[in-house]
Amino acid sequence: MEVESEIIVEKLEVEKPLLITSFPGIGLVGTIASGHMILELKLEQVGVLESRYLPPVATLYEGIVMPPIRVYEHKEYNFVLIHSDIPVIPQLSYDISAAILDWAQEINASRILTLAGIATFEESKRVFGAATKKELLDEIKDYVEIFRMGTISGVAGSILVECVARNVDGIALLGETVGFNPDPRAAAEVIRVMNKLFNWNISVERLEKEAEMIEAQMQKLAEQTKAHELKKEELPMYG
Repeated sequence: MEVESEIIVEKLEVEKPLLITSFPGIGLVGTIASGHMILELKLEQVGVLESRYLPPVATLYEGIVMPPIRVYEHKEYNFVLIHSDIPVIPQLSYDISAAILDWAQEINASRILTLAGIATFEESKRVFGAATKKELLDEIKDYVEIFRMGTISGVAGSILVECVARNVDGIALLGETVGFNPDPRAAAEVIRVMNKLFNWNISVERLEKEAEMIEAQMQKLAEQTKAHELKKEELPMYG
């Protein structure tokens, strides 16, 4: 049978690594967090995730063509990262998740950590956590708010379901965001939680500056919209 999705990596130097996954979703929280990790830690690309059903898209970075779903590793922190620049359609989520779990078992990953966003009506920038086993919840409960009831959609959700099916340890970190706009501040909070959980030291200063710029732009846009609406109200009506 023809393989529809697979991870292609020539060689890994890490052993029994933490496997982190990140696909675009609400607020691009996971994607921004993993993209920041790639730049901040100067991660080395070691492979790709390929699927015949992915859209015909190539990602460009400083003029260099890259596959849209890439695999990175970090030796000191002993993790591998699957980072996607493109969203995955629901019909492909199970196939992608199965390919990720196949590979996770092949490399003897210690556990899978999936990064995503969660939409709320609050601005407090909490990080919610969920896990496939109670022991894992006990590990993270001091650093996150436990996501007690609800659903996790997209690839993040299907990866966790596949973890349960295969008895693989899986954890989700969900950065709180209020809408669909990119939210680097939520991404920064997710990285802060990872720093505490794994005793890492990944700076989020660049993300916080990015957040301030976006917030200033959104404030300016809101003010322009309000001024435009007021101007419309002042126009005389003819009939």
